[in-house]
Amino acid sequence: MKKNVGMLILFLLLGWLLGAWIAKALQSVKVLSFLTHPTTISWSPRADLDIISYNITINFELSLLSLIGIIAAFWLYRRL
Repeated sequence: MKKNVGMLILFLLLGWLLGAWIAKALQSVKVLSFLTHPTTISWSPRADLDIISYNITINFELSLLSLIGIIAAFWLYRRL
Protein backbone atom coordinates (compact mmCIF):
# COMPACT_ATOMS: atom_id res chain seq x y z
CA MET A 1 0.00 0.00 0.00
CA LYS A 2 1.39 3.38 -1.00
CA LYS A 3 1.46 5.83 1.91
CA ASN A 4 0.69 9.49 1.41
CA VAL A 5 0.51 12.64 3.50
CA GLY A 6 -3.29 12.85 3.37
CA MET A 7 -3.65 9.43 4.94
CA LEU A 8 -1.11 10.31 7.65
CA ILE A 9 -3.03 13.49 8.53
CA LEU A 10 -6.29 11.53 8.63
CA PHE A 11 -4.76 8.93 10.96
CA LEU A 12 -3.34 11.64 13.26
CA LEU A 13 -6.63 13.53 13.44
CA LEU A 14 -8.58 10.36 14.17
CA GLY A 15 -6.07 9.37 16.87
CA TRP A 16 -6.35 12.83 18.42
CA LEU A 17 -10.15 12.67 18.31
CA LEU A 18 -10.29 9.19 19.82
CA GLY A 19 -7.87 10.20 22.59
CA ALA A 20 -9.95 13.30 23.33
CA TRP A 21 -13.15 11.25 23.53
CA ILE A 22 -11.55 8.79 25.92
CA ALA A 23 -10.23 11.69 28.03
CA LYS A 24 -13.71 13.24 28.19
CA ALA A 25 -15.23 9.93 29.19
CA LEU A 26 -12.67 9.47 32.00
CA GLN A 27 -12.79 13.06 33.34
CA SER A 28 -14.92 12.03 36.32
CA VAL A 29 -12.24 9.58 37.52
CA LYS A 30 -10.08 11.63 39.92
CA VAL A 31 -7.14 9.19 39.88
CA LEU A 32 -6.69 9.72 36.12
CA SER A 33 -6.86 13.53 36.23
CA PHE A 34 -3.23 13.84 35.07
CA LEU A 35 -4.23 12.02 31.85
CA THR A 36 -7.46 13.91 31.20
CA HIS A 37 -6.56 17.53 32.09
CA PRO A 38 -6.53 19.46 28.79
CA THR A 39 -4.08 22.19 27.86
CA THR A 40 -5.51 24.78 25.49
CA ILE A 41 -3.41 26.22 22.70
CA SER A 42 -4.98 29.29 21.05
CA TRP A 43 -4.17 31.11 17.84
CA SER A 44 -6.17 34.15 16.78
CA PRO A 45 -5.00 36.07 13.73
CA ARG A 46 -6.88 39.27 12.94
CA ALA A 47 -6.57 42.16 10.51
CA ASP A 48 -8.40 45.34 9.60
CA LEU A 49 -7.68 46.37 6.00
CA ASP A 50 -10.25 49.21 5.60
CA ILE A 51 -12.43 47.27 3.14
CA ILE A 52 -12.29 43.92 4.89
CA SER A 53 -11.55 42.76 8.38
CA TYR A 54 -11.31 39.34 9.89
CA ASN A 55 -10.91 37.81 13.29
CA ILE A 56 -10.32 34.06 13.47
CA THR A 57 -9.85 32.11 16.68
CA ILE A 58 -8.58 28.55 16.65
CA ASN A 59 -8.31 26.58 19.90
CA PHE A 60 -6.59 23.22 20.25
CA GLU A 61 -7.17 21.17 23.39
CA LEU A 62 -4.47 18.62 24.04
CA SER A 63 -4.41 16.19 26.93
CA LEU A 64 -2.01 13.37 27.65
CA LEU A 65 -4.56 10.83 26.37
CA SER A 66 -4.92 12.83 23.15
CA LEU A 67 -1.16 12.74 22.74
CA ILE A 68 -1.17 8.98 23.33
CA GLY A 69 -3.89 8.67 20.66
CA ILE A 70 -1.77 10.64 18.19
CA ILE A 71 1.27 8.45 18.91
CA ALA A 72 -0.81 5.27 18.54
CA ALA A 73 -2.24 6.54 15.24
CA PHE A 74 1.26 7.27 13.92
CA TRP A 75 2.39 3.80 14.99
CA LEU A 76 -0.59 2.21 13.21
CA TYR A 77 0.11 4.27 10.09
CA ARG A 78 3.72 3.07 10.05
CA ARG A 79 2.55 -0.55 10.44
CA LEU A 80 0.39 -0.37 7.28
